[in-house]
Amino acid sequence: MHCATSSRILTIAGRLGQACLRPLHLAATLSKGADSFKVVVVGGGSGGVTTANKLVKILGPGQVGVIEPSEDHYYQPFFTLIGGGVKKLKDSRRATADLLADGCTWIPESAAEFDPGSNRVVTDKGREVKYDFLVVATGIVVNFDQVKGLPEALEAGVVCSNYSPRYVERTYPSINALREGTAIFTQPLTPIKCGGAPQKIMYLAESRWRTNKVRQNIDVKFITGQGAMFSVKKYSDALSDIAQSRGIQTTFRTELIEVKVDSREAVFRLVDSDTVPKATVTHKFDFLHAVPRMSTPPALRTSDLVDEVGYLDVNKVTLQHCRHDNVFGIGDCLNIPSNKTAAAVASQSGTLLRNLKSALAGEPLTAVYDGYTACPLTTDYGKLILAEFDYNCVPLETFPFDQSKESRVMWYLKKDIMAPIYWNGLLKGLWEGPGKIRKILNPTGR
Repeated sequence: MHCATSSRILTIAGRLGQACLRPLHLAATLSKGADSFKVVVVGGGSGGVTTANKLVKILGPGQVGVIEPSEDHYYQPFFTLIGGGVKKLKDSRRATADLLADGCTWIPESAAEFDPGSNRVVTDKGREVKYDFLVVATGIVVNFDQVKGLPEALEAGVVCSNYSPRYVERTYPSINALREGTAIFTQPLTPIKCGGAPQKIMYLAESRWRTNKVRQNIDVKFITGQGAMFSVKKYSDALSDIAQSRGIQTTFRTELIEVKVDSREAVFRLVDSDTVPKATVTHKFDFLHAVPRMSTPPALRTSDLVDEVGYLDVNKVTLQHCRHDNVFGIGDCLNIPSNKTAAAVASQSGTLLRNLKSALAGEPLTAVYDGYTACPLTTDYGKLILAEFDYNCVPLETFPFDQSKESRVMWYLKKDIMAPIYWNGLLKGLWEGPGKIRKILNPTGR
């Protein structure tokens, strides 16, 4: 890419980030009693906050309730950069109370029961919250306890994982301390937050070991339950080439099931084994970055709102629940075939708002979500592949160049520009993805 083109793209993106810095008074009301709302939003992650902040502008004060127990909100796309030593955890954190707009009512409790038949949610403190419409935005939880021995290994500092604010700051010191041995990076079989993240940190670690002049002493292995490097062939092929060129060993359809702390061994299940129980293989490790299975939170997973595998059962086009017309969903908790990313939430948010407005007015739902999602794949310090695609795993690229090629400008987009767009655009209800920009820069998306 020519330097002039790169400069123009960064300038446009930077101005976009600045354009999102519009004043918005953020001062949610803290709920103290029994509650009834026009719309209740369960979850205060990216999907929940942007939805609540959009709706309160339409419905007015006291009409939108948000059930979210956490006082802290994290910009999780930074976790790779925190694990890679580029950012600090404090760079990713904001107070939940500061993110919800004036007029929203924040209920700082957890949803314990969904009762769609009675249009109510019961919290873990026994509070009944009634609604006319419900937006489920619970996200998904990281089940470290589903890998035997993993919680103990994490607490002992033997294993690291970028998938929790509790552990993410331990990753970079562990990377920097390794001088020899075997380094293993895992990915489970089931859907996770940002499907590319388990290998993003691997490329940064491998790069750091080259910088530290110890790479020749370290065997780097990527062991994944998936059948390929990535869900979209164009980007999967590019990542396979990068892994091969950097001497990274890849093993597919193999999932971590146990960590033995004392012997520093990782046990993996062979996904396609036809034995009962399935055959396993054990690897010794000196460094292990573990990513366990994830799922919706228990209260949602055991409710009447989910499909057979425990995800919110919605129409993938309208985001309306398949059985309850006054229930909608957004984000990672949905059972739609789209990668679980903040970029997907941004695109879903526009569809959700328009269809929810139609439902509130008793009108047909006409807005359509095409499955757009994006995954900024860090492949080195200063290099990144920006994967963008739709439900059909067809690339839907915003910029007028091949985004499967490693790019320095895309690295700076992730490192310096995407976070301001998130905090000051998406969460304030001002950013619904790059669709309009794509129509100008790259109308075909290919």
